[in-house]
Amino acid sequence: MTFFFIGIHAVSAQTDLELITSTLNDYLEGTANGEPERVKRAFHPELNLYSVANDSLKVWNGQDYVGGIKQGKKSNRIGRIVSIDYENDAAVGKIEIIMPGPKRIYTDYLMLLKYQGSWKIIHKSYTYVNYPE
Repeated sequence: MTFFFIGIHAVSAQTDLELITSTLNDYLEGTANGEPERVKRAFHPELNLYSVANDSLKVWNGQDYVGGIKQGKKSNRIGRIVSIDYENDAAVGKIEIIMPGPKRIYTDYLMLLKYQGSWKIIHKSYTYVNYPE
């Protein structure tokens, strides 16, 4: 973390990597802990989610996704950031989420852009595999 001194006060400037990580954690922790406002903070309002089912493209409206997160209702999902790649104002994050029921491991590919001083997830593509008990 970088610090700048202005007068006698230290001001912290977060790096882009720290800011991207914070956005991804808002998504991960917001969905796991029933905090829809955190997820809204991470997502661009026009975000859609994309997946493939039965060889057909499925599109899920991001606002509908966030609307399904109930305040305070925790899930047993366990997520982690696998990787982050960024250049200037564009980034991609790879996330893995273990879901206990049904027993699946989801892989999310998240595209982010930095504008107006913050990083937002603008696109989510995901897939999953079932895992044995």
